[in-house]
Amino acid sequence: MATIERFEELEVWKTARKLTKRVYEHTQQEPFAKDFGLRDQIQRASVSVMSNIAEGFESRTQSIFVDHFVDHLGRARGSAGKVRAQLYVASDQGYLSDAEFEATYDLADKASRQLFRLIQYLESKPNASRVQEKSVEYQINLDTPE
Repeated sequence: MATIERFEELEVWKTARKLTKRVYEHTQQEPFAKDFGLRDQIQRASVSVMSNIAEGFESRTQSIFVDHFVDHLGRARGSAGKVRAQLYVASDQGYLSDAEFEATYDLADKASRQLFRLIQYLESKPNASRVQEKSVEYQINLDTPE
């Protein structure tokens, strides 16, 4: 596995992004768009998958990175499950065709499986330095008046 420097490089984040895009496409169509409760719930759940991956990756410190990241990945996985459950509700209400349900469900399931494998990997290699931030130099010019 290559070193990951940005959360956008994670395949699971890319899958979550596709899932969120698909959820928003579905929820903008009638009659789904008018079911405000379900629409908002499934949108928030799909965004939560992406957001928890990003937040866990970005809010790390060396000493507790793996535990912190794994915790956020677990939350993301829970949100992927929530999306799958809400897709059943949408399907049962006739908001999605069978093909739309299957394609979107498959993305949510893929994200869940990718999250599970990433969690397993991180837990098996707690001291691995596969995820890191490039060093950045900052310059402050104190001679320039504001």
